Amino acid sequence: MKHLFARFATKVSEWAGKPVIFILALIVVVIWAALGPFFDYSETWQLIINTGTTIITFLMVFVLQNAQTRDTRAIQAKLNEIILTSHAENRFIGIENLDEEELKRLDELVAKAAKGRGETEAGRTSEAAKATPSKKAEARKRSVAAKASKQKQRPLEKN
Repeated sequence: MKHLFARFATKVSEWAGKPVIFILALIVVVIWAALGPFFDYSETWQLIINTGTTIITFLMVFVLQNAQTRDTRAIQAKLNEIILTSHAENRFIGIENLDEEELKRLDELVAKAAKGRGETEAGRTSEAAKATPSKKAEARKRSVAAKASKQKQRPLEKN
């Protein structure tokens, strides 16, 4: 049942985001508005559009939330894999579970670190340009080995 709903939610969210569906919804509203004088703008006439849109909106909330949650989890898994296979710090895995204040604090720390790196990047770039390809490869191997030993010391810690 879970997989059936997941497939259904994916198809409906893809379908609902197409321009033709918007145009169809717009046509329904225009037809409803045009029928207003014919029904003398009665309460029943108003109730038809209100009930229809409310039901569709209510159901679409669950469908779209399901699709969005799965997409978000997939993106997080991909980002975690990139973090694990790169020189990024493992402490960033799982930060989507932090509260708003912790995320703001972490964002400030990362911005501060990026600003500090920007000042030293110019020096590193000129040094790397002078290095021969074999020296670059050796430096990369040393960096990977140092990073691996550092990660063994503090796996998945949060600051």
